[in-house]
Order: sequence, then structure tokens, then C-alpha cells
Amino acid sequence: MKNRCEHQQVLCIGELLIDFFCSDIGVNLAEGSHFNKQAGGAPANVAAAISRLGGVASFAGKVGSDPFGDFLIETLNEVSVNTDLIARDTSMLTTMAFVSLQSDGERDFMFNRGADGNFTANDLPLDKLREAAIVHFGSATAMLGGAYLDAYFEFMAKARAQKQFVSFDPNYRHSLWAYRTEEFINLAKKGVSLADFVKVSEEELQLISGYEDLNEGVMELHRLGTKVIAVTLGKNGTLISNGSDQATIPSISITSIDSTGAGDAFVGAVLVQLSQITNQGITNLTFIDWRKMIHYANQVGAIVCTKVGAIAALPTYDEVIRWNQ
Repeated sequence: MKNRCEHQQVLCIGELLIDFFCSDIGVNLAEGSHFNKQAGGAPANVAAAISRLGGVASFAGKVGSDPFGDFLIETLNEVSVNTDLIARDTSMLTTMAFVSLQSDGERDFMFNRGADGNFTANDLPLDKLREAAIVHFGSATAMLGGAYLDAYFEFMAKARAQKQFVSFDPNYRHSLWAYRTEEFINLAKKGVSLADFVKVSEEELQLISGYEDLNEGVMELHRLGTKVIAVTLGKNGTLISNGSDQATIPSISITSIDSTGAGDAFVGAVLVQLSQITNQGITNLTFIDWRKMIHYANQVGAIVCTKVGAIAALPTYDEVIRWNQ
């Protein structure tokens, strides 16, 4: 792994929010009394993973001008993510999500959208967007609507036009899109069409592509325009495809404690490796190169599953090396 100064910058765009997890066992949100506050937001987790693994990461989004916004910015600063592009909103509070695990194993979820939905194209100067060699878009809330939706795809189109490497993770959340599934599918397809690299779960692949068969689903995403697709399959590994070659890279055998943030860590591990390569070099990567990168990313995701939390569970590059010894 190169020194941090030898990595190109990765800019992550999307939501940064507060997750309140109910620590009471087997209750819904109405019954819960104890909640733990954590920094949340998939693209923010990706930025933190990149930085923890030795890369150079920046985050662009919007939080409220409130104590929760302060906490989120401080959390990213602590893991050396550049937070200069995080805007503050004086009219809306920081976005929050509340989650509890009920006795039937289902999650009770309540989402209170705030400042992140007010992120606009004016909040990210074009020259700052251009500074990144790789731009990652995570979309759990960005595609929900509001001012952010237009800005989100405007940033993606500009990054693609500027020949920056574009990464996209649709981050489907049933609790957010239960009654707007078709809208999600259409927006996700737009994101796939503008991305060079797409990471999806098996559920997301089937939902977006409309195919139950993994191979058919992957080819449908390639037809939409993306070049490389990674489909995370849990204990069954990760399917990687560049349109002409395809393989499933085995998962790492572990005892999982908490899988929160594992997918984001996986994406961060892929992008931090790409950030060591010029854009021309990324174009020339062989399928064997991609297989090696996915194997490393599987390791990083596995390590996260052996700890509790998202950002708190992210390993450093040295931890990954020691884990292999």
C-alpha cells in the first residue's frame, strides 16, 4: 500500500446522518427507552474506510447547524476524512434515523429527513468536484427527492463528463422505498448508466435488473452502461464482472458479530486500491487485477463483521495485513 500522499483523492457524495439504535431487546420504537447515537450514512462510511486504509478521502453533503452536525463532522475528522465540503444548514436539523430490533427479528424503523435533503449544486463548487480522481455516490437518501436529487445526478453527470472514475452504490432500503419501488428502480438505473463501477447486493441486482438469474441481471446492468459490477452475496462471496469475464470470489470464513457497515467497507477497500492507480491505469486493469482487489475488499468487509459498529469497526491497512498473518 502506498503512503497516503501517493493516493489520488476519492470524493464521496451522499448522506451523513445520525443513527439512533435502540439497545432494548425485542421491542419496537414505541416501547424502546434506551438509544445509542452513532454516525451513519453509507457514503460517509465509505469515506472513513478509505481513510482508515491509508487513502485520501473527502466527503460532500449537508448537516444541520446543530450539535448532531458538529458530532458528525468531528467523527469524520477523527478518521482523517476531509470535511471541508460538508455544508451546514440553518433552516433544517441534521437528518436522523431510529432503529430497533423487534422480537420477530424485524427492524422497526423511523426516518426523519433533515438537512441532507437540502444539499444543492451550489454547495459543491465545480473546481472542488474536479479535484477528485474518483467520485463515489451512495444513494440511500439522495434519491428520495428534494433539492438533493437534482444536484446528485448533476454531480454524477459532470464527473462522468470530466472523465473521473465514477462509483455508485444504490443502497436500497425497503423501509424508505416500500411504496415507491418503481421510482427507485428508475433512478437506480440512471445511476448505473453513469457509473464506471457499481456495487449491489443480490437483492438490489434482482430488483433493479428485473432478473432473478444473477448472470442475466449482471448483463442487464452492463447494458445500461456500467463497466464493472460487484455483487455481494454474503457468505457466498462476491461476484465480479467486467462485461466479458465473470467470477465469484469466495468470502472469508469468520464468526460474524455485527455486519453493520461491511458493504460500505467493501466499497471503500475497492476504491482505495483504485486510488493508487491513474485513471488510464484503471482502464487497463485486467480481470485478474479486479479479482485480487475484490479478494482484499472481501477481507476488509469480513473484519468489520467481527466488531460492533460501522466506523468504529473499520480496520486500518496494518490491521488487514496482521489479520492475514
